[in-house]
Amino acid sequence: MKRKEFLKRSAALSALSISSPLILIANKIKEKSTYEQLMDQVGFNHIPNTEIKTMNSVLHKSNTRGHADHGWLKANHTFSFANYYNPERMNFGVLRVLNDDTIAPKRGFGTHPHDNMEIITIPLEGDLKHRDNMGNGTVIKNGDIQVMSAGTGITHSEFNANNDSYCKLLQIWLFPNKKNVTPRYDQIALESISKHNKLYQILSPNKEDQGVWIHQEAWFHLGNYNKETEEKYILNNKNNGIYIFVISGKINMDGQILNQRDGMGIWDIDSINFSANKNSSLLLMELPLST
Repeated sequence: MKRKEFLKRSAALSALSISSPLILIANKIKEKSTYEQLMDQVGFNHIPNTEIKTMNSVLHKSNTRGHADHGWLKANHTFSFANYYNPERMNFGVLRVLNDDTIAPKRGFGTHPHDNMEIITIPLEGDLKHRDNMGNGTVIKNGDIQVMSAGTGITHSEFNANNDSYCKLLQIWLFPNKKNVTPRYDQIALESISKHNKLYQILSPNKEDQGVWIHQEAWFHLGNYNKETEEKYILNNKNNGIYIFVISGKINMDGQILNQRDGMGIWDIDSINFSANKNSSLLLMELPLST
């Protein structure tokens, strides 16, 4: 799509309101599915293309993210979401949503639908109560990872499970590599596979691999560092890109300093080298650059 055509289309899309996490068309005449609406909004300059010449990396500093304060919910959006709309901040390849949420005690999201999206939740502090129409009723604790393949359609709710403390979490949405799959849910504790001062895998496309799995050629790794450490990551697929999100501390990515809640996307590489400061943690996501 040409840039001019894209911007014209984006202007029309600005009428859309994406309510976190329920997605509705603003005029409510016709509702679109999660997949359809987010596909309509895919951006143009954060993936390799032949129309627009870009560098092989994009930097998203923490203070440039979209922000929403609903009282009970404080949300930061790396990519366009809800009332935050930026046509140059739509996605990084199949990574469409990266929300950094803080939920007040006993508050949360009521029952709402999703379809054809791979949804990953990682609590950073506190615990999250989950219920869905697949019969799952559980608490996702700090130190867990949860995935849902929305597929043909699910409904679910999420609430802070704590009466006296905030719940902080990352919620990540990826476009799937196949549509209309049977919805599925999975959740594991990471304690048994976690490592210090070394990346460890928490998600992949393979059921037999370490961690959870999803319908997408993506690999997620966590890194928790209690001392200064140098790391190298080799891509599983050289056609993929990498998105780094710094949860805490400071990371030096080939001379680019990333601080807490900064993000950086990189492509056209086979591997990356970085160094982590003491008391730092990060999420590394390897994923396809096109849907």
